[in-house]
Amino acid sequence: MSLQAKLDAFKADFEAGKPPYNVPPSVIEIMHRATNELIASGAASAALKAGDKAPSFVLNDPDGRPVSSAELIAQGPLVVSFYRGVWCPYCNMELQALQEALPAFRALGANLVAISPQNAVNTRKSTRVNGLDFPILSDPGNATAAAFGLRFALPDYLIELYKSLKNDLPAFNGDRSWTLPMPGRFVIGHDGVIRYAEVNPDYTRRPEPADMLPALRGGHVSRVA
Repeated sequence: MSLQAKLDAFKADFEAGKPPYNVPPSVIEIMHRATNELIASGAASAALKAGDKAPSFVLNDPDGRPVSSAELIAQGPLVVSFYRGVWCPYCNMELQALQEALPAFRALGANLVAISPQNAVNTRKSTRVNGLDFPILSDPGNATAAAFGLRFALPDYLIELYKSLKNDLPAFNGDRSWTLPMPGRFVIGHDGVIRYAEVNPDYTRRPEPADMLPALRGGHVSRVA
């Protein structure tokens, strides 16, 4: 089953309020409103695209060790995936799919990192619950996400919903900005130029890991939903 098929199946059960989710329709309506407004804002069109120079970054892994994009790119192509956090089931399914694709990436000489705004404790949880064998990096304040054009501020009504659901982003992230990255996937070439970019303001939609293989072989692909 493809990644998107798994996401769609989860979404159907979640939005139908099936156990164990039991989510009321009013919550789903608010989530849809926020997603539709983010799509309509055109924010995704401002994200970096294939052919753009990728910003360099140095971010810490869960053990506090700095990981440098420049050092990874010196070894070969770099796959970078931005995700919202361990609290997001869609993100966890994407991370698991990337783990499954990791041998194919490495066979092409590529490294893979995932980036979220969450703190080290929750980053370690992401690694543990998803059985990951690649670095998960913390991006305080979504500064690196902003450099890639992905950061956005949650509207007040969505903040209130998150608070009511005990989804305390300031506690997860150690940052009171109430910002998140739009899910984004990039392949950065040895020259630091982005070969593949896919950004979607709808967090329930994610590209297939195999979609990046042509870029890892040297092609250029850019998609904005």
